[in-house]
Amino acid sequence: MKALLLLVAGIGGLVQALVPRRVVRLWTRALYRNAGEAEPREWVHVAARAEGAVIVLAALVGLYRIASAEDDESADDVGTDVEPVAA
Repeated sequence: MKALLLLVAGIGGLVQALVPRRVVRLWTRALYRNAGEAEPREWVHVAARAEGAVIVLAALVGLYRIASAEDDESADDVGTDVEPVAA
């Protein structure tokens, strides 16, 4: 479940990093009553792109940690299922 949430966050961050103007316009329409009158400053689009890149990076790091933790656990569990042989 955690991996799925990280994947969705990463995709959202990727969209935000690739098309920041459209994302800012969408959030402006959703949050303001008179969205037509609201005009964001130019740095808002740069900040939205940077935020999207940070979200993508965080999601990739989280997914990597989950994948490497599962590999470590499966490698440790390989020898624990075997019962000792009586001589």
